[in-house]
Amino acid sequence: MIDDDGNRAARVEDVHELALAMPHVTVEHGTGGNPIYQVGGKSFVFFRNPRPDAADPDTGERYADVIVFWVESPADKQALVQDETSPFFTTPHFDGHPSVLLRASRIGELTRDELAEVVQDAWLSRASARRATAWLRAHPPR
Repeated sequence: MIDDDGNRAARVEDVHELALAMPHVTVEHGTGGNPIYQVGGKSFVFFRNPRPDAADPDTGERYADVIVFWVESPADKQALVQDETSPFFTTPHFDGHPSVLLRASRIGELTRDELAEVVQDAWLSRASARRATAWLRAHPPR
């Protein structure tokens, strides 16, 4: 799944490519036409419409570039959002929800490899046990 340029800065196009590379993925479109990547009818990555809970703290302008990634557990979520320098964040709207947010404008702070891991983990958190087991068997951890 990871190509030779896995250490380059991640791009928004990589989210689409990586999500579509996972097995059994379908794409729906939200109210604003934003893509919603699903496995077995369950979303695992989606591009969110601007909402009041994710806005610039100085101007109040809603972020129009938020990407949502599912995570496996509250501990996984905490690991991604606890470091204030991390590009991942959450909002009170997502309290108790197994997901993290990432602004597309900050995606380049991740490498393509790091983004691939986040997308794959999102898929694994939502795929059926059978599909997840099959994928993990074919892609053992390095």
